[in-house]
Amino acid sequence: MPLLSVDDIIERVGGPEKIATLTGVGTEAVRKWRQARAIPPKHWPVVARAAGLSLDDLHSEASSSPTSDPQTRKPTMSEQSGTASTEVPENATAALVLADGTVLWGIGFGAPANGESLGEICFSTGMTGYQETLTDPSFAGQIITFTFPHIGNVGTNAQDDEATKPAARGLVVKQDLTAPANWRATESLDAWLKERGVPGICGVDTRALTLRIRDHGAQTAMIVPVINGKIDLPATRKTVAVWPGLEGMDLAKTVTCAKPYTWAEGVWEWPSTTKPLPAKRRRVVAVDYGAKRNILRCLATAGCDVTVVPATTSADEILALKPEGVFLSNGPGDPAATASYAVPAIRGVLDAGVPVFGICLGHQLLALTLGAKTYKLERGHRGANQPVKDIASGRVEITSQNHGFAVDAHSLPNDVRVTHVSLFDGSNEGIASDTLPAFSVQYHPEASPGPSDSFYLFERFVALIDQHAKAA
Repeated sequence: MPLLSVDDIIERVGGPEKIATLTGVGTEAVRKWRQARAIPPKHWPVVARAAGLSLDDLHSEASSSPTSDPQTRKPTMSEQSGTASTEVPENATAALVLADGTVLWGIGFGAPANGESLGEICFSTGMTGYQETLTDPSFAGQIITFTFPHIGNVGTNAQDDEATKPAARGLVVKQDLTAPANWRATESLDAWLKERGVPGICGVDTRALTLRIRDHGAQTAMIVPVINGKIDLPATRKTVAVWPGLEGMDLAKTVTCAKPYTWAEGVWEWPSTTKPLPAKRRRVVAVDYGAKRNILRCLATAGCDVTVVPATTSADEILALKPEGVFLSNGPGDPAATASYAVPAIRGVLDAGVPVFGICLGHQLLALTLGAKTYKLERGHRGANQPVKDIASGRVEITSQNHGFAVDAHSLPNDVRVTHVSLFDGSNEGIASDTLPAFSVQYHPEASPGPSDSFYLFERFVALIDQHAKAA
């Protein structure tokens, strides 16, 4: 079969509108595919069936642009395009295999790579906070690439974990892990990863990898070991190709707590204690879709007695705890999938008139409950330097973010207004209901990169609870 261009494939499927509908994207995304001359690998199975092509055909055809074809582009320092195990470079002990066929060679560290080190490859622009990032439950199902080349110098400690165990499936860095050089460190990052079963790979050209994700969207990847100088690339590529991706995945159930518990610790006040809690307390139920510990600390510091409940807790069970407010946490996966059980519970809480505050996945779930829609971002927002504008005040906050889905602002009903917007790409970062005591933000106010730009949101939640109590 002669080589087909992306334009040829789109027309073969039935045109831009048809391929957009089949793949669940907008026609603007299809326009970008044409511009980049590449179709994101996550869409290949659907496109191949619609176009009457095999995945092998599509691999050679849909990725034939100068920036993605190994035959026409100068390889990066850690990349090889061969498929035979004999092509493993000298001294390579691990490889990162992408769904588009790219192989990035490097040196393995942390736990040995296995079949679990498979997921969506994404990048984070944070220069610090790698331990918090790795233990953020929102990273479930993902392999993290840090754009900052030097990772490990802070070491690890017991205080910086955001959950009981890491959620990320793997770690990709440029340089060898840096030895700990921080007064709070109790263990190296390498030892910490080994103990928790998380594999890593260094020596990878993370700049080239990040540009690939930025320009062509998220895709599946896998960290695999080199054993006796060999690697079974055909089998690995097949495993990567069939992984379905995060769209349609409900991952909140995999990271939520097993049973309810209470939280009463405030935010850290270094060197060795936490801030005292306010005398006045409000009963708040936090629904755990993958809650970070520092969110719970911020709620407590703002004046909340927090009871954390599993993601699948019903409205009746939540209301039986007699909450004065309900918090919807961050979490991983596709909000449209989690909505099957989350939206009925949130709707029951809203119908009862209880104030609601959501963050990240909680923001998306609140929007879905109010009648809006969500969609998959091409590359996601992950890092600690994301500028967000508060529309009402005009103030710009430097925020920490970790999300691959977003709320479609155009789908919001008339009684829900946009409160915050991303200054990177104009996507929605916050909403508030004009008829119900409910608001939410897409970013992470507890992560404090500003460092305190966004703590007012927790105070706003407490004020909303108090106003609602007075009006009752």
